[in-house]
Amino acid sequence: MGIPGKIKSKYNIYGVRLKWIGRYVVKYWRAVLFHTLLGLSGVLLSLMGSIVSKNLVDIITGHKTGEVFQYFCYMIGMTIGSTLISQVSLYFTSKISISVDNELKCDIFEKILSSDWEELGKYHTGDLVTRWNADVSTVASGVLSFIPNMIMTVARLVLAFAIMVRNDWTFAVIALASVPISYLITTNLTAKMNKANMRSSAMNAKMSGFNQEAFSNIQTIKAFDMIKVYVKRLRNNQKEYTGMRLHYQRTSAVISILLTIVGLAVSYTAYGWGIYRVWSGVITYGTMTLFISLSAQLNSSMNGLISTIPSLVALTTSAGRIMDIAELPQEDFSKREEVNEFFEKNKDRGVGFKLEDFSYEYKNGNKVFENVSFQAEPREIIALVGPSGEGKTTMLRVLLALVHGQEGKAFITGKNDETLELTASARQLMSYVPQGNTMFSGTIADNMRSVKEDATDEEIIESLKMACAWKFVEKLPDGINSEIKERGGGFSEGQAQRLSIARAILRKSPILLLDEATSALDPKTGRELLDNIMKDTYPRTCILTTHKPSVLKNCTRVYKISEKTICEMSHEEVTRMIEAD
Repeated sequence: MGIPGKIKSKYNIYGVRLKWIGRYVVKYWRAVLFHTLLGLSGVLLSLMGSIVSKNLVDIITGHKTGEVFQYFCYMIGMTIGSTLISQVSLYFTSKISISVDNELKCDIFEKILSSDWEELGKYHTGDLVTRWNADVSTVASGVLSFIPNMIMTVARLVLAFAIMVRNDWTFAVIALASVPISYLITTNLTAKMNKANMRSSAMNAKMSGFNQEAFSNIQTIKAFDMIKVYVKRLRNNQKEYTGMRLHYQRTSAVISILLTIVGLAVSYTAYGWGIYRVWSGVITYGTMTLFISLSAQLNSSMNGLISTIPSLVALTTSAGRIMDIAELPQEDFSKREEVNEFFEKNKDRGVGFKLEDFSYEYKNGNKVFENVSFQAEPREIIALVGPSGEGKTTMLRVLLALVHGQEGKAFITGKNDETLELTASARQLMSYVPQGNTMFSGTIADNMRSVKEDATDEEIIESLKMACAWKFVEKLPDGINSEIKERGGGFSEGQAQRLSIARAILRKSPILLLDEATSALDPKTGRELLDNIMKDTYPRTCILTTHKPSVLKNCTRVYKISEKTICEMSHEEVTRMIEAD
């Protein structure tokens, strides 16, 4: 009879996840080996301590006073040795664990940032943070400790059992009596703990997402007087989380209590049997002491071995959640050198864009463009206009290679009709100012240098002047070293927008994309800014989306996006649009 499909599928999933974890175990094999060796040293010293204790008891009860001092020295030496190994192990384990955790987080962080934009958009930001933080830490800890702990537990179990058998096999039988009972207890409840663990991870992601969204939108919550609404939602989330955690704790408590009862039963059985064997003269008091000590270690090892099942479930659950995002389709950055060479050939002229018979629809089936063609050349300011929701921002995402068409071709263009396929590698040639406030916390200079680390103060000031931002920055007490709060706090929308444009200009990219980047500016400032871009000697291709007809006076060409098409507007149409404003 074959394995049922559902069970087989479950084991296949665990196998894939364990294989994925195994790649990191192999990567950090030296750290895993070191941790294992230290742990085994501690196990050996612990077992040797039990044997020395047995001999010491026999010496004392046998009145062999000459050997007491010697064995006391052994005991002190092993205690000190065990303490040293424990502390050294703790130090190096912490050091290695932090290192593995940091490296794994960097690895996953890079993969998240390099993931396909649309695929990544399926995950809530709070969920991504939870997977990247909590789940990665769980896997990092498991990579370093799971295998060593298994080896140490098995080694302690085998060695303790061997010492028992060598001295009195009947004690070994009593110690092992708890194994089938403990196994049945844990396996029957492990499935419930697994489901609770998965619900816990999902709930943590939900809570993280709720908190992140609430704190990011405090202004909106205040403006709509929704404080009580959000407090109520938080309480409901907390109630759901509390119920789920208490259910998990109840299951865990039941397992703990049952295993403790089984352990006590075995221990007291061993005590009674030991007393009987001593009174019968079969074993010495020291041997009884050894058996009691080993019985506790044997029982502890068995329970530890059995408890690895829920630990393994938690580890593979976290691994699966990380794999979901780590194995998302990655963007194509393989042509960076090719893009660099293309730019060097066209540095004096500049580079542009070209779309041919291009079609695109979002993965939810929403079709945005159908067989459109579009071209932008250096030293042009191209405006994209049209009703909201018709695809202006989507077109910029196409040009940024964040989304990819299902039909047609997209290129960056150079001189002599030379073209190069538009991929994520081409983003190194672009500067982008999205809608909304995109300034980071820190100083104005920090924000500017985030796109050009070696920018001088003079270069920063020049870009601020070009973006019409220097007029207010120079009046600040600390100038370009003035602090910007989170989400541009401390500056008006228009000021933050000009700072964002200055940052994009500072990068000195041959392509500048502005998504409603002048929406918060008055008409005069908007026209002045575009004039500055046009007058700049740098061969730049500028494409902007706008709802403000006044800025169209400064544009070389205007395209209208409507009903899945892109059409160039005539001079007369543009003039009528400006006059009607």
